[in-house]
Amino acid sequence: MDLTEQINQLEADLQELGSLLEKSERKRVHELLKQEQKKVEKELAVKRQQKEQQAKRQADPSAASKAAYTVKITNYAWDQSEKFVKIYLTLKDVHKIPSENVEVSFTERSFSVLVKDLDGKNHQMTVLNLLNPIDEKDSYKKIKTDVVLVMCKKQATKKWECLTKVEKQSKEKDKPNMDENADPSEGLMSMLKKIYAEGDDEMKRTINKAWSESQEKKIRGEDMMDL
Repeated sequence: MDLTEQINQLEADLQELGSLLEKSERKRVHELLKQEQKKVEKELAVKRQQKEQQAKRQADPSAASKAAYTVKITNYAWDQSEKFVKIYLTLKDVHKIPSENVEVSFTERSFSVLVKDLDGKNHQMTVLNLLNPIDEKDSYKKIKTDVVLVMCKKQATKKWECLTKVEKQSKEKDKPNMDENADPSEGLMSMLKKIYAEGDDEMKRTINKAWSESQEKKIRGEDMMDL
C-alpha cells in the first residue's frame, strides 16, 4: 500500500471516528474513541510529512545528498506564569530564517521542536512526560532574537515544581525519607548513616568522633543520676 492509499485510509478512519464520537453517550467509550482519534491524527500527520518529503525528492533527486544533518538542542531554560510554562531555546540567528522552518508540535504531555536548515543543520528537541497536562490547542511558539520560545498552556493554573515527571521523581528520590509519625532520632540516625556511607575518610572520622563523644556524655549523665 503506497503513501497516498495509507493517507486515504487514515482520513477515512478519522471521519468514521468523528461520527462515532458524536453518537457515543458513555464517558468511557467517548474517551477511548478520543484517544484513538488522537493516535490516528498523529499517524496521519507523519504520513503526510513523508509524502511531502517523497515529492521533494522526486522533484529534486539531489535533495537527499543536500539534506542537513540533525543535532539535539541542549541550550534551554524554562520559566512559568499563572497560565503558561515557557521554554526558551537559545539558537543563534534563528530569527533570520523563515518562520515556517521552525516547527513545534504539542500533545497533552509533551512537545517537540524542529528547526530546519539553520547554519546548515536541523536542530531538534523533544520533551516527554511533562509534569502536568497542557492544552495542546492553545499552546504555541514565538520566535525572538536568537531564541525560540515554546509556550505550553497549562490545563490548571497551579505552579509546576519542575518541567517533567522524571525530574520530580529524581528530586523525590534524593530527599531524606521523613515520616511524620516516625521517631525523630531514627530519622536523624538514618540520615547520618547515609552521610557516613557516602562520605570520604575524613567525614567518617568526624562522624565517629561525634558519636563517641555523644555516647560518653550519655554514660556520664546516667552515672550522675545513680549517685
